[in-house]
Amino acid sequence: MPLFQLFLVAVIQGITEFLPVSSSGHLILLPRLSGLQDQGQVIDVAVHVGTLFAVILYFWIDVRMALFGLMRLVRGKVDTQGAFLALCLVIATVPVVIAGLVLNVTGLDDAMRSVAVIGWTMILFGLVLYWADRTGPEVRTDREWTLRHAFTMGLWQAVALVPGTSRSGITITAARRLGYDRHGAAKLAMLMSIPTILASGVLLGAEVVVTADAQAARDGAIAALFAFLSALLALAVMMRLLRSVSFTPYVIYRCILGVILLWIAYA
Repeated sequence: MPLFQLFLVAVIQGITEFLPVSSSGHLILLPRLSGLQDQGQVIDVAVHVGTLFAVILYFWIDVRMALFGLMRLVRGKVDTQGAFLALCLVIATVPVVIAGLVLNVTGLDDAMRSVAVIGWTMILFGLVLYWADRTGPEVRTDREWTLRHAFTMGLWQAVALVPGTSRSGITITAARRLGYDRHGAAKLAMLMSIPTILASGVLLGAEVVVTADAQAARDGAIAALFAFLSALLALAVMMRLLRSVSFTPYVIYRCILGVILLWIAYA
């Protein structure tokens, strides 16, 4: 695959994975609107790995705490903050894993990969994010996460399997409705992305590992590096901006792009 396309795919994935604008929607649209060949599952896995390492590095203190907590959780102990965080992340991941397996087995995931679907979900869930951000109280921080809220946010996260919804966007929406401040809502959404991206990467990786060759591995490594760097930058910028800026700019972008996509789909 040409270096320019690897760079383009990786940067789009890296930037949009954690912004509430839908990375899967952008990656589906890229080959359809640009005329470029579909990047294929090897590159999809690679860019997901790149973004996974970016979020792990950015939130390393919390990730390390959850990893140590996971070891205690495996032994049946939930007696530390890390163990409780690990339990919340496990509970939040269960709905999307189940829903993802169902969609994959039934083939519905491919059926939803259309420009019209992405256009409608861009607009609809952008407006839902705007509503939640404007009406949701800011009475909780990410340190006040509960098991019930983790499961609720996990159910909302499962909706993001519909292309164009945005995994980070829908989980941020849920957190804002539950009363978490903007920074805390975004942080919880990013932490929830780690097991989710890992699960999807394992699922996709299992399907391509037997077909990948040396060239595909080289392309994947390049794409992963570009995705890692762009995702790390996007994360840093968004988390800093959220201390003073709302989610409205992302909503405006979603609605504009959604209208354009619907025009393309129905014109």
